[in-house]
Amino acid sequence: MKMSKIAQVIPLLAFSVLLTACNQTSKKEDKNMEATTKREKVTSKPTAQRSEEFKKYWYSGTAEISSYTLEQARYGEIREGSAVLVYVTEPFLADKQVKADEHHPDNIPVLKLNSTKNFLTGIYPYSVMNSSFYPVSDQQHALKLTTSVQEWCGHVYVQLNNRKQFNVESFSYFASEGDQKLQLEKTHLENEIWNKIRIDPNNLPLGTITMIPSMEYLRFSHQELKAYEATASISNDVGQKTYTLHYPKLNRTLRISFNTAFPYHIEGWTESYKSGFGPNAQILTSKASKIKTLNRAYWKENQNRHVFLRDSLGL
Repeated sequence: MKMSKIAQVIPLLAFSVLLTACNQTSKKEDKNMEATTKREKVTSKPTAQRSEEFKKYWYSGTAEISSYTLEQARYGEIREGSAVLVYVTEPFLADKQVKADEHHPDNIPVLKLNSTKNFLTGIYPYSVMNSSFYPVSDQQHALKLTTSVQEWCGHVYVQLNNRKQFNVESFSYFASEGDQKLQLEKTHLENEIWNKIRIDPNNLPLGTITMIPSMEYLRFSHQELKAYEATASISNDVGQKTYTLHYPKLNRTLRISFNTAFPYHIEGWTESYKSGFGPNAQILTSKASKIKTLNRAYWKENQNRHVFLRDSLGL
């Protein structure tokens, strides 16, 4: 009988211990969840740190559209084309990392850049698009980057999501660059520099740094998608500054020129690196020069009667 009672008591004690442990774990998880939520809320309130001038310009209900003449190096030759930078602020969902459809206090305000390039390589066209979603708070790396390149041989697509690490997915019609998934340690991103200039150029990284080059360049040159050492500097001219990135190992230099006064319009850029493949590849310089900037709610201007606006942009 004594053994029977003991046998009955042991499971009860075990269940009690297990329940206590579960409650303790639950409390720890609640604390971790609360801490995470607090961190998210901190990053979701960036507009309070921005000036009234900034809010008036970037929250006017329009996007900023700038057009550029383009001289693009490809396959060892310079090609004529056009480029467009479209900047707009929008709410962003931190968990799904997409544009928020509804207002919510945990939405993260971002400055989004959609940049496009179009040019011809002989008989066939190239179309390139980069998107970067960068927090207006300017306190963390881009939350998401995407790059797509389309031409008659096929198309490639790369997406980077900022989570515990940089989660990257890359898709290509090249066998050596087929479907890939990789994780990278967080560091500076060249694609986010274009957003940082527009928010606060005084917060640009300088000196010897590690940086992941633009996704477009990495696909064009078929370089490994990873961080490389770079030197970053700023030079001053009358009314303009130029931010320079030089990658010694890649023998590549990017220069972005922008106005010194808010809203720091980007006037143009140059990019120098070896174009073409094999022993005959030589360093060529791509160039972009601004044509026009318009502030428009372009998503409402999608009728045939709005086509004339492209003439205003020189497109």
